[in-house]
Amino acid sequence: MNNERRIFGTTELRVDNTSMAPAIVGYAALFNSLSEDLGGFKEIIEVNAFSNVLENDVRALINHDENLILGRNKANTLQLNQDEKGLQIRINPPDTSYANDLLVSIQRGDVSQMSFGFIVGKEGWKQVGQETVRTIKTIDRLLDVSVVTFPAYPETSVALRSKDNYLKQNIENIQSLRNLLRLKSI
Repeated sequence: MNNERRIFGTTELRVDNTSMAPAIVGYAALFNSLSEDLGGFKEIIEVNAFSNVLENDVRALINHDENLILGRNKANTLQLNQDEKGLQIRINPPDTSYANDLLVSIQRGDVSQMSFGFIVGKEGWKQVGQETVRTIKTIDRLLDVSVVTFPAYPETSVALRSKDNYLKQNIENIQSLRNLLRLKSI
């Protein structure tokens, strides 16, 4: 089994300087999204490919550098969630010089994307026109999620979100869902 990393978009950036501590949020991987050329092939991740690995001991890093750790799910400083869009992350970064420098770079828009390190489980290969496409059906082990300068999947995103802003957005989502359910029951 080989460890693989996807280091080769568009960003949602929210910063609320009035709250306690910022969080880094985004998607480390997106489902059904074609990667950049990875050396003769492109790649797509199937929905639910991360189903069996969310409980792995995963670290959040900067550019896959094991010396620059931002969080870890076993320490509850990294939360991983698989939704219909992809592998969603939330990092509560440490108060270190490199993490604070990263927060500034994210806030400025200089760093805006993510990547992940993994060991592939089931996969499929097919030829689509002139391109070879690898489909990742399952991940056997998730090693890390990383805020990166150059992602393999350009649509991945990372943003800063304050606790207050995060709670406000979730309250708005819950209220919208309640309103929708109320309309359906009429």
